[in-house]
Amino acid sequence: MSGDTVRLTTAQALVRFLAAQYTERDGGRRRLIAGVWGVFGHGNVAGLGQALLQAAVTGEADLPYHPARNEQAMVHAATAYAKASDRLSAFACTASTGPGSTNMVTGAALATTNRLPVLLLPSDMFATRAVDPALQQLEDTRAGDATVNDALRPVSKYWDRVTRPEQLVPAALAAMRVLTDPAETGAVTLCLPQDVQAEAHDWPEAFFRDRVWHVDRPRPDTAALERAAAAVRAARRPLLVAGGGVVYSGAAAELRALAEATGIPVADTHAGKGALPWDHPCSVGGLGATGTAAANALAADADVVVGVGTRYSDFTTASRSVFGDPGVRLVNVNIARADAVKLGAHTVVADAREALAALRAALDGYRVPAAHERRARELAADWAAEVDRLHRAPAADGLLAQTAVLGVLNDVLDDRDVVVNAAGSMPGDLQALWRARDPKAYHVEYAYSCMGYEVAAGLGVRMAAPDREVVVLVGDGSYLMMAQEIATMVAEDLKVTVVVVDNRGFASIGGLSESVGSQRLGTAHRRRDPVTGRDDGPPLPIDLAANAASLGARAVRARTLDDLRDALRGARDGTGVTVIEVRTDPRAPGPDSGAWWDVPVAQTSELDTTRRAREAYERARTARRHHL
Repeated sequence: MSGDTVRLTTAQALVRFLAAQYTERDGGRRRLIAGVWGVFGHGNVAGLGQALLQAAVTGEADLPYHPARNEQAMVHAATAYAKASDRLSAFACTASTGPGSTNMVTGAALATTNRLPVLLLPSDMFATRAVDPALQQLEDTRAGDATVNDALRPVSKYWDRVTRPEQLVPAALAAMRVLTDPAETGAVTLCLPQDVQAEAHDWPEAFFRDRVWHVDRPRPDTAALERAAAAVRAARRPLLVAGGGVVYSGAAAELRALAEATGIPVADTHAGKGALPWDHPCSVGGLGATGTAAANALAADADVVVGVGTRYSDFTTASRSVFGDPGVRLVNVNIARADAVKLGAHTVVADAREALAALRAALDGYRVPAAHERRARELAADWAAEVDRLHRAPAADGLLAQTAVLGVLNDVLDDRDVVVNAAGSMPGDLQALWRARDPKAYHVEYAYSCMGYEVAAGLGVRMAAPDREVVVLVGDGSYLMMAQEIATMVAEDLKVTVVVVDNRGFASIGGLSESVGSQRLGTAHRRRDPVTGRDDGPPLPIDLAANAASLGARAVRARTLDDLRDALRGARDGTGVTVIEVRTDPRAPGPDSGAWWDVPVAQTSELDTTRRAREAYERARTARRHHL
């Protein structure tokens, strides 16, 4: 150390810098980077690996390291942690050169699609090119400075390559800026050449001082708010759509106050579920292709739709068919202008909590017509009765209905318990049937709908919310893709319950395949038939409970709903990781949202099933429209 500088390697400097970053919102301060997930190998073991060890041994920086079993999974765990932390705290993820780093691409895409912060630190080739090609280097004959880490560019909100130690200072500050900006956040990537990681440099001490990144709450522009209020006041059949922004901004109380003051019915997206309790008089459930018949019926007739904190995904809008009134007007409230301008809406660029409070004041004295309020409550009551029926669906041939499995879970779990899911048929059933009362109790990733997210996400959620029970719901297809973080849960001594819904294949895609005339091709776990040459032979002898036990979990096989109920209560009273395997019927009917999803069907075919599916598709797509 000399003067106002300290001599460290680039990796040591980065570790010390990350340990000194904080966020602040509403007077609450917390660590921005809670720790580092990492899988070490060629490229980072001597750089970030050495730096993290040195920090732990010497105490020079408080940045905990957590080993993972798979690079994609550790990014999922980090993303789930950020989601459960309302985007105010995140993890960094480091991976080795080459395949370790490219394994993070899917996780990065999921984080960016969901607008959730995660810091990726992929190792890179030699900046000096003294070793060229290095082990695991993909040689690009078109550009000497291109590496596999360039694959992370399109899935990152900020991407940089630090080819000299002194470049770390502006790169690291830019990375923190994006991570802490709710309008821009997502995956942030700093590529770290392996020689630069280990290279020493004299760093300014000011680089390592505590730095607080203030997460502001932008208030709505007065004119924009007046336009929004005028649109709502003119409405006879308004509908409000609560998205993830309502949850992340902590605006549940403001949403409830606005709904109660005006009587406007409130639908929700997957990310916004629980912002208004399911049994609130204004709640009408999920909107869109996987939503409720109640919400979709109201959306079909709505003359004004107010979207708050939603990115208006394909499923939410039922492929732009759910808003059926030819003269419907849309008002979008979002902290990100790119989302606020969607569907040709009147835009209000603001924090959801601030905007909802301001909109309530601007609508003082307004209330929806009594007939509209009455219809919304009747539709919600009808749907509640349908949920009750599906929660009691009988078993068939010894296999349980998935909707009945969800009914047991909804009965046993408390309001603050967190249910985690992402892909397959369960997100659709969950959005339609799950009865959430707490904004953080429903953790379903459906922006990227990424198979393999679930188990890793349960790990991240439990780390972010140690005071809550965490129950992961995962289909056997997703489980077989990425279950190894069960071992990480065991290693971290975390209490998580994993319910594996085993339908011997891919139920969601099986149903979709059938609907488009593809006859469930490749959607069952079966041997190849030696006679037909197709994969329609006997079922594979997969034992998921045995697999879970081999990873260190307590494994339970539940064959009845009573078995499941007992297993869930036992897991709640127990410790550690419990995996409950339950067999379900892949063809059992689920809820009917009454909405559409645009999946193109072959325009010409020799198969009758495909031709009939194309005819149905042609009829359905006439409802799709632009909102200009």
